[in-house]
Amino acid sequence: MSYVDGFVLPVPKKNLAAYRRIARKAGKIWREHGALEYRECVADDVKSGKWTSFLQSVKLKPSEVVVFSYIVYKSRGQRDRVNGKVMKDPRLAKMMNSKAMPFDGKRMFWGGFKTVVAL
Repeated sequence: MSYVDGFVLPVPKKNLAAYRRIARKAGKIWREHGALEYRECVADDVKSGKWTSFLQSVKLKPSEVVVFSYIVYKSRGQRDRVNGKVMKDPRLAKMMNSKAMPFDGKRMFWGGFKTVVAL
């Protein structure tokens, strides 16, 4: 079964174009190193919940939008190998400067997930 890395982060609406440019470059790098799929998705139909929600999870401000991203790999082992290569890629290092990022990385969260159903 495949393995998925998922990410949720707040992006200021005014920085969405800059975020999209960085995401395109990052996605190409991940795919070059072996990721099967790379997706960046902007919240479109996301409501605030009573106890929790995407909006609450990143302490979304009115001037921001939630981005949900995921990367698909063949397996966890392949994900670990791909991420090892990606993190050493100098093209990505240029984009990882926290002061230059078009979003607040402190409010981003992520994790790795085993696939249990794939149709």
